[in-house]
Amino acid sequence: MTATISRRTLLAATGTAALVGTTGAAYAVPSRSPAESLLGGWKPSRQDKALVGRWARDTWRSLVAMTDERTGLPADNIGASVTDPVRSGYTSPTNIGGYLWSTVVARELGLISPRESLRRITQTLTTMTRVDHHEPSGMYFNWYDEATGEVLRVDPDGTKPITPFVSSVDNGWFAAALMVVRNAEPRARRLADALLGQMNFAYYYNPAVRPGGLMRGGFFETPPPDEETDKGNHAGTGPDVYYRKFHYDTCNTEARIAPYIGIALGQVPPQQYFATYRTFPDSCDWSWVEQRPKGVHRTYLGIDVFEGTYSYRGMRLVPSWGGDMFESLMPDLFVPESRWAPRSWGLNHPLTVRAHIEHGLEEAKYGYWGFSPASNPRGGYSVYGVDAIGMDPGGYPSDLEATNYDAGFEGCREGVNPNPTFGDGVVTPHAAFLAMQYAPRQAIDNLARIETRLKAYAGGGFYDSVAVRSGLIARRYLSLDQAMVMGAIGNVFGHDVIRRNFSRGPVERRVRPLIAMEEFTAGLE
Repeated sequence: MTATISRRTLLAATGTAALVGTTGAAYAVPSRSPAESLLGGWKPSRQDKALVGRWARDTWRSLVAMTDERTGLPADNIGASVTDPVRSGYTSPTNIGGYLWSTVVARELGLISPRESLRRITQTLTTMTRVDHHEPSGMYFNWYDEATGEVLRVDPDGTKPITPFVSSVDNGWFAAALMVVRNAEPRARRLADALLGQMNFAYYYNPAVRPGGLMRGGFFETPPPDEETDKGNHAGTGPDVYYRKFHYDTCNTEARIAPYIGIALGQVPPQQYFATYRTFPDSCDWSWVEQRPKGVHRTYLGIDVFEGTYSYRGMRLVPSWGGDMFESLMPDLFVPESRWAPRSWGLNHPLTVRAHIEHGLEEAKYGYWGFSPASNPRGGYSVYGVDAIGMDPGGYPSDLEATNYDAGFEGCREGVNPNPTFGDGVVTPHAAFLAMQYAPRQAIDNLARIETRLKAYAGGGFYDSVAVRSGLIARRYLSLDQAMVMGAIGNVFGHDVIRRNFSRGPVERRVRPLIAMEEFTAGLE
């Protein structure tokens, strides 16, 4: 996630390339042609189905434990116990959306009955019709009390007053869940459509900031006392709001879910998709970022796009900000990006997975892989990723020591740490689940070893993270991370249930041809 203030080969090979990890086990890394489904040649065994089925049951148990019995709203997180859960006392539109799509997956996998699924979905949607929200836009505030549905006016830590914020990406995930629910559960469609029909993503779309326009990070209904804002109203309905001085200006980020939905609903012009950076420009003015990109310029819908890529271990790929799985692959749980855009995301997603596998097994030699923002095993919350495939100059590290990789910006800036020594790696199970679509055998084997060898597993499924050398475990469950686990399992083992229900109708009509036209310069060097 970056601000607009500017400080900041196709896969020609076929078959697989073997990697040998520190355990001595070989892992096949997909390198198929972009048109070929990476799941096409893989069939889960009976043992795979039983194992992943148990993971799904336990993960669902954690989500049930998080959810208030009266409101149907999930807490943001709970501690280690799912039988006597201590809930966080707050939730968000993203968490609520995650619980809704997880309920659809639980029904699809036979973990709950259709009757229970409908009851849970109806309860949550009914609550959401009653909670306070920004009525002109139909959007929801960032934080609610999961037990009452009241908007929080003190930060989730309980330390200071806050002005309720209306986030574009959080509302994007809630809207995505509504779009899944309305197709997956027709008996709840009226409720889901009523909420979705009020949501107007034009509130976030700023056409003036760049050709094609960018999406705002969000706005306040009333001016915050401690932050400078831009007063205005991009949608032209209702009173002015107070925009945070922040736009999403990179492409490979989880925030692309909001413009996808806005474009599908006809509220955001399709040109917006091409207004974001694939990488920042290849000039010394941008030498503060992780590495100098290489690429070509192409034009789509009248927008000039620099199709830049980063280099990592014989691969070229479009980086995310932090080099983590969440930014790159969470939108792919909903939009079948690789299938619809074989010359762009169809190249980039498997390469991102490959980069994570190679970093964990070969470069850092952790013996495990999968890195995303998650709970810190030492306490609190931290960001994790493969630093070399992120644009952030500070890096999303992959270890507890926050080891920073810095190879410099060719021709402009010398690197200060081009050959780092990595420490106590922190793997985040939800990241491996996101990779399952592209490397199912490797993901299942990796997760099985995280469970059996690192013991980062209990009654609610995988704990949020684990440090591989010290064995420190973040013994809690986060609602969003557990929902990503459920979504990934639902797609791979539940007949693409999330993508199938999200992408019907206007999403396929408007988003598919849009992303299909692009060609990244990603591939093997």
